Amino acid sequence: MSFVTFVLVPGAGGDGHYFYRVAPLLGPDTVSVDLPAGDEDAGLAEYADAIVAAAGGATDITLVAQSLGGFSAPLAVGRLDVRRIVLLNAMVPKRGETFGEWWGAVGQGPASRAYAEQDGRDPDAPFDVEEMFFHDVPPDVTAAVLARGEPVQQEQPLDEPWPLDAWPDVPTSAIAGRHDRLFPEPLQRAYLHDRLGIEPTVIDGGHLVALANPTGLADVLLEQAS
Repeated sequence: MSFVTFVLVPGAGGDGHYFYRVAPLLGPDTVSVDLPAGDEDAGLAEYADAIVAAAGGATDITLVAQSLGGFSAPLAVGRLDVRRIVLLNAMVPKRGETFGEWWGAVGQGPASRAYAEQDGRDPDAPFDVEEMFFHDVPPDVTAAVLARGEPVQQEQPLDEPWPLDAWPDVPTSAIAGRHDRLFPEPLQRAYLHDRLGIEPTVIDGGHLVALANPTGLADVLLEQAS
């Protein structure tokens, strides 16, 4: 029996452990990538190298990009047998756009503020990692992840203009967390439509939906990969 190979690309911090709850639900050929986020000399090219190396010559790949992974995963497409890209609460860059420029270009600040107000949260409250990212993650999972320590994200890939002329010419779909406080659902719908002409599948979960709702996420990934 053959299986789709899921190659799971994490966001900022580059820690493939983020996918530890969903990876076992996706089949035996699933690969969780560790990116060289702690290496101050590693840029987007090195991130792409890490994705290709982790895939190990696999075929029939569904390449899943979480958050900042939207900058790095597409760079590996031309070197792998990628059948589909799935964007998971992911950034979608344009040619020449940097990580820092992306936020203002898509209107993340006003969108996040509006969602906080709608939610009854103080939009001017100091940033809190647990409130922003772990608000819907089970307490035991939150404690276990935080006990690993915060992964380091060096600046090199964040300062580099995105190098591709256009989005890779492979089928691309998206999954948005209904309760994502960083990239609220309406924001994701807007930039996914404007930049790729696609609509996301929306599921319960915040920005770290692979930790909060692994079963729901796995069901959609398996459906999209098939």
